[in-house]
Formats: sequence, C-alpha cells, structure tokens
Amino acid sequence: MVQIIGFQKRTNTDGEDFNVLVLQGGVELIKSSETGNYYASAKRATITCTFDERMCRQLIGSKLPGKVERVACEPYEFSIPGTEEKLQLSHTFKYNPEPATAEEHVYQEEMQEA
Repeated sequence: MVQIIGFQKRTNTDGEDFNVLVLQGGVELIKSSETGNYYASAKRATITCTFDERMCRQLIGSKLPGKVERVACEPYEFSIPGTEEKLQLSHTFKYNPEPATAEEHVYQEEMQEA
C-alpha cells in the first residue's frame, strides 16, 4: 500500500497547469554503507491526475494498492537541498499499482540473466 501525502502544481510544455499526487510507500530499514547503522526511509513518487486543487487536498491521507519501486533511468545530476553537493543518479522511483510477487520477481530476474 502507498499513501497520498500531498500534491504539487506543475506546468506542462504548453504552459498549462496540472496537478500531481505525491505518493509515499511504507517504512523501510536501510543499512548505511558508510556507518553500518540502520535508518528508516520511505520511497516517494508522483503521479499525474485530472483533479483540481480541492480534490487533491481531500485525497491526502488516502491509501492506494501497490508500491513505489526503484527503476533505472538515464543518468542525471541531483542537487541535495540545503547543500552544494551534487550526485550523479541513474534511478528514479515510480508508482506500480500491481507490483510483482516475490516469486514473480525472482522469475523475472532469472529471465533477464538468461
């Protein structure tokens, strides 16, 4: 399950405004590669919608089936907010309303390796 935690107003290439819903997955414990300590995190993604601002506000807190998944993409530069540090990333996060089961995921990995 994912939860709608907010929305953002964006503008398309034609100058038209539209809204996106901000989704957040469940809490995950991640082990730091530098310290070896665990920290809690949650993946976030956005999806476009046809809703006005009023409807987007009403949807905050709603839950949807699915999960936020990490997916590979073309490398891009990301600036860490509040710092001058820049990272080169080659992944993004996307909402998947029908995530694969663990069994399907293993099968998909085996097929990619073959």
